[in-house]
Amino acid sequence: MNQQKWRRELRHLKIVIITGLSGSGKSTAIAAFEDAGFYCVDNMPIDLLPKFLELPIISAPEFAGLAFVMDLREKDFLSRYDSVIESLKQKGYDFEILFLEAGHEILVKRYSETRRHHPLAQEKSLIEGIREEEGRLRELRKAADQVIDTSQYTVHALKSVILEIARKAIKLQPMRVNVQSFGFKYGIPHDADLLIDVRFIGNPHFVPELKDLDGEAEPVKEFVLSRPETRAFLAKYLDLLDFLIPRYEAEGKAYLTVAVGCTGGRHRSVALARAVFEHIRKAGNRVQLVHRDIAQ
Repeated sequence: MNQQKWRRELRHLKIVIITGLSGSGKSTAIAAFEDAGFYCVDNMPIDLLPKFLELPIISAPEFAGLAFVMDLREKDFLSRYDSVIESLKQKGYDFEILFLEAGHEILVKRYSETRRHHPLAQEKSLIEGIREEEGRLRELRKAADQVIDTSQYTVHALKSVILEIARKAIKLQPMRVNVQSFGFKYGIPHDADLLIDVRFIGNPHFVPELKDLDGEAEPVKEFVLSRPETRAFLAKYLDLLDFLIPRYEAEGKAYLTVAVGCTGGRHRSVALARAVFEHIRKAGNRVQLVHRDIAQ
Protein backbone atom coordinates (compact mmCIF):
# COMPACT_ATOMS: atom_id res chain seq x y z
CA MET A 1 0.00 0.00 0.00
CA ASN A 2 1.45 3.40 -0.98
CA GLN A 3 1.75 6.20 1.58
CA GLN A 4 -1.01 8.37 0.10
CA LYS A 5 -3.55 5.55 0.05
CA TRP A 6 -2.52 4.47 3.55
CA ARG A 7 -3.09 7.95 4.99
CA ARG A 8 -6.43 8.28 3.21
CA GLU A 9 -7.68 4.98 4.65
CA LEU A 10 -6.35 5.80 8.11
CA ARG A 11 -8.35 9.05 8.21
CA HIS A 12 -11.55 6.99 7.98
CA LEU A 13 -10.74 5.20 11.25
CA LYS A 14 -11.84 6.33 14.70
CA ILE A 15 -8.84 7.24 16.89
CA VAL A 16 -9.50 7.07 20.63
CA ILE A 17 -7.16 8.58 23.24
CA ILE A 18 -7.72 6.79 26.56
CA THR A 19 -6.56 8.87 29.49
CA GLY A 20 -7.49 9.77 33.06
CA LEU A 21 -6.51 9.09 36.65
CA SER A 22 -4.03 6.37 37.50
CA GLY A 23 -5.92 3.30 38.73
CA SER A 24 -9.18 4.29 37.02
CA GLY A 25 -9.23 1.32 34.62
CA LYS A 26 -7.29 2.40 31.53
CA SER A 27 -5.75 -1.06 31.10
CA THR A 28 -9.21 -2.64 31.14
CA ALA A 29 -10.42 -0.05 28.64
CA ILE A 30 -7.65 -0.64 26.12
CA ALA A 31 -8.16 -4.41 26.40
CA ALA A 32 -11.84 -3.89 25.54
CA PHE A 33 -10.95 -1.77 22.51
CA GLU A 34 -8.53 -4.47 21.39
CA ASP A 35 -11.30 -7.07 21.64
CA ALA A 36 -13.46 -4.73 19.54
CA GLY A 37 -10.91 -4.88 16.73
CA PHE A 38 -8.93 -1.70 17.43
CA TYR A 39 -5.16 -1.48 16.97
CA CYS A 40 -3.99 -0.53 20.47
CA VAL A 41 -0.83 0.97 21.97
CA ASP A 42 -0.31 1.60 25.69
CA ASN A 43 1.73 4.59 26.91
CA MET A 44 2.12 6.20 23.47
CA PRO A 45 4.32 9.36 23.68
CA ILE A 46 2.27 12.28 22.37
CA ASP A 47 5.07 13.62 20.13
CA LEU A 48 5.39 10.24 18.43
CA LEU A 49 1.72 10.10 17.51
CA PRO A 50 1.99 12.11 14.25
CA LYS A 51 4.96 9.99 13.14
CA PHE A 52 3.09 6.81 14.02
CA LEU A 53 0.13 7.85 11.88
CA GLU A 54 2.47 8.35 8.92
CA LEU A 55 3.93 4.84 9.08
CA PRO A 56 2.21 2.10 7.02
CA ILE A 57 2.89 -0.50 9.71
CA ILE A 58 -0.61 -1.98 9.65
CA SER A 59 -3.25 -2.53 7.02
CA ALA A 60 -5.96 0.00 7.90
CA PRO A 61 -8.95 -1.98 6.56
CA GLU A 62 -8.16 -4.84 8.95
CA PHE A 63 -8.77 -2.70 12.04
CA ALA A 64 -11.91 -1.05 13.38
CA GLY A 65 -9.94 1.90 14.71
CA LEU A 66 -6.92 2.96 16.75
CA ALA A 67 -6.74 3.35 20.54
CA PHE A 68 -3.87 4.83 22.53
CA VAL A 69 -3.41 5.12 26.29
CA MET A 70 -1.73 8.45 27.15
CA ASP A 71 -1.28 9.82 30.65
CA LEU A 72 1.15 11.35 33.13
CA ARG A 73 3.66 8.55 32.69
CA GLU A 74 4.79 10.60 29.66
CA LYS A 75 6.07 13.95 30.95
CA ASP A 76 5.23 15.99 27.84
CA PHE A 77 1.67 14.73 27.46
CA LEU A 78 -0.19 17.53 29.27
CA SER A 79 1.80 20.33 27.65
CA ARG A 80 1.60 18.89 24.12
CA TYR A 81 -1.62 16.93 23.66
CA ASP A 82 -3.82 19.89 22.75
CA SER A 83 -1.64 21.23 19.93
CA VAL A 84 -0.75 17.78 18.57
CA ILE A 85 -4.32 16.48 18.44
CA GLU A 86 -5.66 19.75 17.01
CA SER A 87 -3.04 19.65 14.27
CA LEU A 88 -3.99 16.07 13.39
CA LYS A 89 -7.69 16.92 13.39
CA GLN A 90 -6.98 19.66 10.83
CA LYS A 91 -5.38 17.00 8.64
CA GLY A 92 -8.60 15.00 8.70
CA TYR A 93 -8.01 12.48 11.49
CA ASP A 94 -11.05 11.56 13.61
CA PHE A 95 -10.14 11.83 17.32
CA GLU A 96 -12.06 11.19 20.52
CA ILE A 97 -10.74 11.60 24.07
CA LEU A 98 -12.06 9.15 26.67
CA PHE A 99 -11.32 10.19 30.26
CA LEU A 100 -11.58 7.67 33.12
CA GLU A 101 -11.76 8.62 36.79
CA ALA A 102 -12.80 7.17 40.14
CA GLY A 103 -13.39 8.36 43.70
CA HIS A 104 -10.42 8.83 46.01
CA GLU A 105 -11.42 5.99 48.34
CA ILE A 106 -11.83 3.62 45.41
CA LEU A 107 -8.43 4.54 43.97
CA VAL A 108 -6.76 4.07 47.34
CA LYS A 109 -8.42 0.67 47.67
CA ARG A 110 -7.32 -0.40 44.18
CA TYR A 111 -3.72 0.63 44.83
CA SER A 112 -3.75 -1.18 48.16
CA GLU A 113 -5.06 -4.36 46.51
CA THR A 114 -2.58 -4.31 43.60
CA ARG A 115 0.37 -2.91 45.61
CA ARG A 116 1.30 -0.70 42.66
CA HIS A 117 2.99 2.69 43.07
CA HIS A 118 1.14 5.84 42.09
CA PRO A 119 3.27 7.88 39.62
CA LEU A 120 2.99 11.05 41.74
CA ALA A 121 3.27 9.46 45.18
CA GLN A 122 6.97 8.63 45.21
CA GLU A 123 7.81 11.19 47.92
CA LYS A 124 4.34 11.83 49.34
CA SER A 125 1.30 9.93 50.53
CA LEU A 126 -0.93 8.05 48.09
CA ILE A 127 -3.91 10.33 48.66
CA GLU A 128 -1.72 13.40 48.09
CA GLY A 129 -0.51 11.90 44.82
CA ILE A 130 -4.10 11.22 43.72
CA ARG A 131 -5.15 14.79 44.50
CA GLU A 132 -2.17 16.25 42.65
CA GLU A 133 -2.87 14.14 39.58
CA GLU A 134 -6.54 15.14 39.69
CA GLY A 135 -5.51 18.79 39.69
CA ARG A 136 -3.07 18.39 36.82
CA LEU A 137 -5.65 16.60 34.68
CA ARG A 138 -8.52 19.03 35.35
CA GLU A 139 -8.23 20.86 32.00
CA LEU A 140 -7.83 17.61 30.08
CA ARG A 141 -10.99 16.28 31.75
CA LYS A 142 -12.89 19.37 30.54
CA ALA A 143 -11.63 18.76 26.99
CA ALA A 144 -12.63 15.08 26.96
CA ASP A 145 -15.44 13.88 24.70
CA GLN A 146 -16.55 11.33 27.30
CA VAL A 147 -15.88 11.05 31.04
CA ILE A 148 -16.54 7.76 32.83
CA ASP A 149 -16.52 7.37 36.59
CA THR A 150 -15.45 3.74 37.12
CA SER A 151 -15.92 3.75 40.91
CA GLN A 152 -18.84 1.32 40.93
CA TYR A 153 -17.75 -0.86 38.01
CA THR A 154 -16.27 -4.33 38.24
CA VAL A 155 -13.66 -5.17 35.60
CA HIS A 156 -16.29 -7.03 33.57
CA ALA A 157 -18.85 -4.24 33.88
CA LEU A 158 -16.32 -1.62 32.77
CA LYS A 159 -15.31 -3.76 29.81
CA SER A 160 -18.97 -4.01 28.81
CA VAL A 161 -19.34 -0.21 28.98
CA ILE A 162 -16.22 0.33 26.85
CA LEU A 163 -17.40 -2.22 24.29
CA GLU A 164 -20.66 -0.31 23.98
CA ILE A 165 -18.66 2.85 23.29
CA ALA A 166 -16.71 0.95 20.63
CA ARG A 167 -19.97 -0.31 19.09
CA LYS A 168 -21.15 3.27 18.69
CA ALA A 169 -17.85 4.29 17.10
CA ILE A 170 -17.67 1.42 14.61
CA LYS A 171 -19.65 -1.54 13.35
CA LEU A 172 -18.42 -4.08 15.90
CA GLN A 173 -17.94 -7.64 14.72
CA PRO A 174 -20.05 -10.16 16.68
CA MET A 175 -18.39 -12.71 18.91
CA ARG A 176 -16.71 -15.57 17.06
CA VAL A 177 -17.50 -19.13 18.21
CA ASN A 178 -14.84 -21.80 17.70
CA VAL A 179 -16.15 -25.40 17.75
CA GLN A 180 -13.42 -27.98 18.21
CA SER A 181 -13.46 -31.77 18.35
CA PHE A 182 -10.66 -33.54 20.22
CA GLY A 183 -9.55 -36.83 21.75
CA PHE A 184 -9.05 -37.10 25.51
CA LYS A 185 -6.12 -39.47 24.93
CA TYR A 186 -4.25 -36.55 23.31
CA GLY A 187 -5.03 -34.03 26.05
CA ILE A 188 -7.72 -31.46 26.80
CA PRO A 189 -7.61 -28.22 24.73
CA HIS A 190 -6.16 -25.48 26.91
CA ASP A 191 -8.21 -22.74 25.26
CA ALA A 192 -11.63 -24.38 25.78
CA ASP A 193 -14.30 -22.19 27.42
CA LEU A 194 -16.97 -24.91 27.33
CA LEU A 195 -15.98 -28.58 27.28
CA ILE A 196 -18.28 -31.57 26.90
CA ASP A 197 -17.41 -35.28 27.14
CA VAL A 198 -19.40 -37.44 24.69
CA ARG A 199 -17.81 -40.79 25.54
CA PHE A 200 -21.18 -41.99 26.89
CA ILE A 201 -22.34 -42.47 23.28
CA GLY A 202 -21.80 -45.80 21.50
CA ASN A 203 -18.35 -45.93 19.86
CA PRO A 204 -18.10 -46.51 16.05
CA HIS A 205 -14.51 -47.60 16.61
CA PHE A 206 -15.80 -51.05 17.57
CA VAL A 207 -17.91 -51.43 14.43
CA PRO A 208 -15.63 -53.05 11.79
CA GLU A 209 -17.12 -51.26 8.77
CA LEU A 210 -16.91 -47.87 10.56
CA LYS A 211 -13.56 -48.15 12.35
CA ASP A 212 -11.45 -46.81 9.48
CA LEU A 213 -13.83 -43.94 8.68
CA ASP A 214 -14.06 -40.66 10.59
CA GLY A 215 -16.92 -38.61 11.97
CA GLU A 216 -17.35 -36.61 8.76
CA ALA A 217 -18.28 -39.77 6.84
CA GLU A 218 -22.04 -40.22 6.42
CA PRO A 219 -22.17 -43.80 7.82
CA VAL A 220 -20.41 -42.66 11.03
CA LYS A 221 -22.63 -39.58 11.38
CA GLU A 222 -25.70 -41.77 10.92
CA PHE A 223 -24.46 -44.24 13.54
CA VAL A 224 -23.72 -41.48 16.10
CA LEU A 225 -26.54 -39.03 15.49
CA SER A 226 -29.38 -41.54 15.18
CA ARG A 227 -28.89 -42.98 18.65
CA PRO A 228 -31.58 -42.06 21.22
CA GLU A 229 -29.01 -40.85 23.76
CA THR A 230 -27.43 -38.60 21.11
CA ARG A 231 -30.75 -37.03 20.14
CA ALA A 232 -31.62 -36.40 23.78
CA PHE A 233 -28.15 -34.97 24.47
CA LEU A 234 -28.20 -32.62 21.47
CA ALA A 235 -31.65 -31.29 22.34
CA LYS A 236 -30.41 -30.32 25.81
CA TYR A 237 -26.91 -29.16 24.86
CA LEU A 238 -27.94 -27.03 21.89
CA ASP A 239 -30.62 -25.40 24.03
CA LEU A 240 -27.92 -24.59 26.60
CA LEU A 241 -25.69 -23.05 23.91
CA ASP A 242 -28.61 -20.98 22.61
CA PHE A 243 -28.96 -19.61 26.14
CA LEU A 244 -25.23 -19.03 26.77
CA ILE A 245 -23.88 -17.61 23.50
CA PRO A 246 -25.77 -14.27 23.54
CA ARG A 247 -24.98 -13.84 27.23
CA TYR A 248 -21.24 -14.42 26.70
CA GLU A 249 -21.36 -11.91 23.84
CA ALA A 250 -23.14 -9.36 26.05
CA GLU A 251 -20.41 -9.89 28.65
CA GLY A 252 -17.89 -8.65 26.08
CA LYS A 253 -16.17 -11.87 24.99
CA ALA A 254 -14.55 -11.59 21.55
CA TYR A 255 -14.52 -15.35 21.01
CA LEU A 256 -15.85 -18.51 22.64
CA THR A 257 -14.33 -21.99 22.22
CA VAL A 258 -16.68 -24.98 22.51
CA ALA A 259 -14.75 -28.26 22.77
CA VAL A 260 -16.36 -31.67 22.17
CA GLY A 261 -14.30 -34.68 23.23
CA CYS A 262 -14.36 -38.44 22.83
CA THR A 263 -11.64 -41.05 23.37
CA GLY A 264 -9.61 -40.59 20.19
CA GLY A 265 -11.13 -37.49 18.64
CA ARG A 266 -11.91 -39.27 15.38
CA HIS A 267 -15.53 -40.48 15.42
CA ARG A 268 -18.07 -39.34 18.04
CA SER A 269 -16.60 -35.93 18.84
CA VAL A 270 -16.20 -35.13 15.14
CA ALA A 271 -19.80 -35.98 14.26
CA LEU A 272 -21.18 -34.07 17.26
CA ALA A 273 -18.90 -31.07 16.77
CA ARG A 274 -20.20 -30.87 13.20
CA ALA A 275 -23.80 -30.95 14.49
CA VAL A 276 -23.02 -28.18 17.01
CA PHE A 277 -21.28 -26.13 14.32
CA GLU A 278 -24.20 -26.39 11.90
CA HIS A 279 -26.69 -25.40 14.61
CA ILE A 280 -24.69 -22.32 15.62
CA ARG A 281 -24.18 -21.29 11.99
CA LYS A 282 -27.90 -21.56 11.22
CA ALA A 283 -28.56 -19.23 14.15
CA GLY A 284 -26.52 -16.58 12.32
CA ASN A 285 -23.44 -16.56 14.56
CA ARG A 286 -19.84 -16.26 13.37
CA VAL A 287 -18.49 -19.78 13.81
CA GLN A 288 -15.64 -21.99 12.66
CA LEU A 289 -15.00 -25.72 13.04
CA VAL A 290 -11.71 -27.51 13.76
CA HIS A 291 -11.17 -31.26 14.17
CA ARG A 292 -7.96 -31.31 16.18
CA ASP A 293 -7.29 -35.06 16.29
CA ILE A 294 -9.21 -36.43 13.31
CA ALA A 295 -5.99 -37.53 11.57
CA GLN A 296 -4.49 -39.29 14.60
